Amino acid sequence: MFLNLLQNRRSIRQFKPDKVTPEQIEQLTEALLRSPSSRGLTPWHFVVIDDPQLLARLAHAKANGAGFLAGAPLAVAICADPTLSDVWVEDCAIAAIILELTVESLGLASCWTQMRLRFDASGHSAEANVREILNLPDEWSVDCIIVIGQPQRRLLGHPRESLPFTKIHRNRFNG
Repeated sequence: MFLNLLQNRRSIRQFKPDKVTPEQIEQLTEALLRSPSSRGLTPWHFVVIDDPQLLARLAHAKANGAGFLAGAPLAVAICADPTLSDVWVEDCAIAAIILELTVESLGLASCWTQMRLRFDASGHSAEANVREILNLPDEWSVDCIIVIGQPQRRLLGHPRESLPFTKIHRNRFNG
């Protein structure tokens, strides 16, 4: 069943205007809070965003690859207090993929929008832009925003034959 989720999941950037239900949001937030974190330090924080004006502003937080936020019904900013853990980036990435797979299991679709180490059109930090838009503490880092909704259309999963099996090595790198 889990492998089936992986086989069918695709990043989707166009969503129907339908709202994500409160029950679905509750399931998504529970999944986030169940995400593993190194040494149980849970440095992450999650901001659930369904305000269309905020989503439209976030669409301009970086120069490329965030415009579809403006048309999405829901997004989750995955942030962290980096003073709590030296592996906050990994913990945030784990939470993000847990969220994306939970989204898929609910029949919704999602797309990762990188914010860490990205910039807007004038060279200003995308993280700083998100911190300002969402009123986040200055010491927090913003890893990514996961955009969520009903897909405008479903894409087929990548066929097994297209997977890069040359990236798999047994026991040693066999270059």
